[in-house]
Amino acid sequence: MKARLPKGYGGGGTANLQQLAQKAQKLREEMDKSEAELKEKEYSASSGGGAVSVTVTGNMEIKSISMKPEVVDPEDVEMLSDLVTAAVNEALRTAMTDKEQQMEKLSGGFNVPGIPGMF
Repeated sequence: MKARLPKGYGGGGTANLQQLAQKAQKLREEMDKSEAELKEKEYSASSGGGAVSVTVTGNMEIKSISMKPEVVDPEDVEMLSDLVTAAVNEALRTAMTDKEQQMEKLSGGFNVPGIPGMF
């Protein structure tokens, strides 16, 4: 007894595989281009009502940290540390969320963990 594939599946053999490979290559190129663009973007966040501001790149690197002079209190270094940490984490979250949204747009939500090359 032969198994039958649903209409539209099979029958194409090598041609279907070539089309699939071409689509995968195009998707890879679009993803590479998008990742390069994302790496060039900058994301900023602040904490303490703007007392500390941080800018990171899409490459997840800190580009700058600035703080208002009044927030620098030698008696309360821990508060300054908390403000810097909060601003850095928020800027990194923003960058990561943007990257995930861009990749999801390109892939149509297709994400297979464990397959190399798939974010």
